[in-house]
Amino acid sequence: MILGIDKLHELVKEKKLVEGLCERELNNPEGAGFDLQLGEVYELKKGKGFLGIEERRTPDIKLAAKFGRDKFFVFKPGRYYLIKTIEKVNTPNNVLILFRPRTTMFRSGLAVFTGNCSPGYRGELNFGLANLGGCDIKIEMGARVVHAMFYEVKGKTNLYRGQWQGGRVNAKKPEKQV
Repeated sequence: MILGIDKLHELVKEKKLVEGLCERELNNPEGAGFDLQLGEVYELKKGKGFLGIEERRTPDIKLAAKFGRDKFFVFKPGRYYLIKTIEKVNTPNNVLILFRPRTTMFRSGLAVFTGNCSPGYRGELNFGLANLGGCDIKIEMGARVVHAMFYEVKGKTNLYRGQWQGGRVNAKKPEKQV
C-alpha cells in the first residue's frame, strides 16, 4: 500500500522519515509522495571500476556542483553524472521507498536512474543522471528532480545492511560485499 501525505507528514514529525524537505513538500505536496531536490552533482573521473561477486570498486568521482555553493549546473549531452539530493531519509522497518524521475526531466532529455531504499536505510540519496538529448540542460541547484513514493511493508523484513548506509557516493577502495 502506498502511504498518503497525511501518514507521510506524521512519519516526518514522529520518526524524521525525511529530513531537509522544502516548504512546498512540508505544506502542500502533490500526489502521494515527496519531490526531492538536487543537492550535489558528481562527475566520474577517468579510470576503472570493478563489480564482482565478492568485491567491488566504483569509479572515482569529482564534486562538480553543490547546493549553497553553486547556483546552477549544466548537464552536457552524452554525459553521465551522479546526483545527490538535499534530503536524507530514516526508513522505518516497515517502509520501502521507490523513486521515479519527475516528468520534466525526461521531457528535457534527461534520464534519471533510480533504485529503492530498503527498510532500515538511513542517509542521503544518490541517483544516476544522463543527458540523452542533444542540448545542454541547465538545472538550478535545489530544483525538484526525483519523486519518492513510500510503501508499507506487511510481514517480516530484513533491514538494509550494505556499505552504502549513510549516503556515500562511491567506494574509495576495493571492498568486500556484505
